[in-house]
Amino acid sequence: TRAAGDQARVAKRQGGSSLAEEAPPEGGEEPPDDFVCPITTELMSDPVMAADGHAYERSAIERWLATKSTSPLTGEELGNTGLFPSHILRRQIREWQGAQ
Repeated sequence: TRAAGDQARVAKRQGGSSLAEEAPPEGGEEPPDDFVCPITTELMSDPVMAADGHAYERSAIERWLATKSTSPLTGEELGNTGLFPSHILRRQIREWQGAQ
């Protein structure tokens, strides 16, 4: 998501680096921000959409929602904690991986 890219850019300006910057894929090209989970900062393999409209890696957001009912990105209360598979995003990620 954009938030992951924003975090990486902030870290870079502050002299730090994100995990995504430290470990680009073997092809050397970093994945698009929308392919990176904002919780794990890693390429998603099982992306799901949450009520806040953002995509997360399923296992990461499930762990988050086990103890919280807020959005990891905004901190706002989620209207519901349902998660929905993002088949289109999963397909785009796989296509991007295949092109690397």
